[in-house]
Amino acid sequence: MRQLPGWLGPVWAWPALVTLAVTGAGVGAAQPWRDELATWSAATRPLGDLARMAGVIDAASWPYYLLLHGWVAAFGDSPTALRLPSVLAAAGTAGLTAALGGRLFGQRAGLLGGLLFAVLPGTSRYAQEARPYAFVALFAVLATLLLVRALDRPGWRSWAGYAAAVAGLGLAHLVAITLLAAHAATAPCARRAPAPPPVGAPRAVPGRARRPRPPWGWLAAVLAALVVLAPLVVLAVGQRGRQLDWVDRARPADLTALPGALAQSGAVGGLLLGLAALGAARWGRRALLPAACVALPVLLVFLAGLAGPLWVPRYLFFTVPFACVLAGAALGAGAARPAASVPAGAGVALPAALAVVLLAGLLGLPDQAALRRSHEWPRDALVDYRGAARVVDEGRRPGDVIVFAPRNGWLFLDLGVRYHLGDRQPRDALVVRDRNARGDYWADECPRPAECLAGVDRVWLVVAGRRADPVGAVPGVAGDALRDGFTVERVRPRPGLTVALLTR
Repeated sequence: MRQLPGWLGPVWAWPALVTLAVTGAGVGAAQPWRDELATWSAATRPLGDLARMAGVIDAASWPYYLLLHGWVAAFGDSPTALRLPSVLAAAGTAGLTAALGGRLFGQRAGLLGGLLFAVLPGTSRYAQEARPYAFVALFAVLATLLLVRALDRPGWRSWAGYAAAVAGLGLAHLVAITLLAAHAATAPCARRAPAPPPVGAPRAVPGRARRPRPPWGWLAAVLAALVVLAPLVVLAVGQRGRQLDWVDRARPADLTALPGALAQSGAVGGLLLGLAALGAARWGRRALLPAACVALPVLLVFLAGLAGPLWVPRYLFFTVPFACVLAGAALGAGAARPAASVPAGAGVALPAALAVVLLAGLLGLPDQAALRRSHEWPRDALVDYRGAARVVDEGRRPGDVIVFAPRNGWLFLDLGVRYHLGDRQPRDALVVRDRNARGDYWADECPRPAECLAGVDRVWLVVAGRRADPVGAVPGVAGDALRDGFTVERVRPRPGLTVALLTR
């Protein structure tokens, strides 16, 4: 295989550094959105409360929350601090993507695939998010790279490393275990490369190919990883109805929209898909592993999504590095021997291939800028928790209280305002049992709100949406208590919500 110039250094280095530079730019600009607020809520709980939460909701994310718990204790909970672990994981993923591509298709292909991963808007999106998806991609590529090494050189150490990576993959996100279907489709077909014969030894008889070795090492490694993951699987399956009650069933149109959703850009997603298909066609059987790592998880999650609520595009972000490996193979096809039907010199020259990577980066610039303003989708659906907190902070007085509506659901108005105000937030007047005691993300409200508001002269009301009559948006007895006891003094709409000051 043709090697890269020595001055370029290891094949993984440039993709990792470029990813750090791209994803680190503006990492703290967008305010935490609702999913990140859930991470912050979980990671900042005492360990006992965090353990209680695992038995109630979001057990599948509990290992990530435990990691973030220690990280926040050491580095704080600013947006940049919360997201920095994901930035580092994305950089590691880019380096491993280059290493995997280099092992399968040559160093030039690996370099190009890693650089392509670095410039995708989707990489920045999930690197700049305090959620586990960058870690899922990291463990997915690591497990696949270790599988390739273990199949080349079987041994208990190789399979132990692979088992650990698969366990890490499941701990990062259980849906990513669907990657094992791709590994299962590849492992039985692998053959251990024979050692070169000694000098002077007779050559092997032509036409006598070695039989594929049974993948006992792979089976043992997967079994060991699944034993580790079994308790988490049991907890997560029992919580699925509550955890995914917001997810609709999959539709055929979701498949066509997936490349754009994962790349966070329709144009870039289409370019990546086309290059990946070209790489798979050029390399034939050599491309079986990365192609299966893209296609089989998508197919399995889609079929499961037809039967129940599971289809969430970001759960499949871990397939993107493998598409980049295939795209790098297409661009660097001249760096090694492609499929027999492709002339040996049919690869793209390195400057031209780098120009294609640059084109992908330029096509994604508008989306790169947009995701640094808001992590909501669509981007103009911003919920301005920071702006609401500023309104309250600028007008609060001693003795003020605050009320949120709705309290349930996944908008997390109370978490968003609390994140930005901290100890400066007025007392949450209607809470009688907080989320730590419940072991989830919500709080129980006072059943007799009028009594809980007795003696209060000023109430800050935060409601979802832009409301000319914010008190009218509060349902039930809480709304009755506010309407009967208070008048609206002023209303301050913010994107996605409304803040009102009520006086008795």
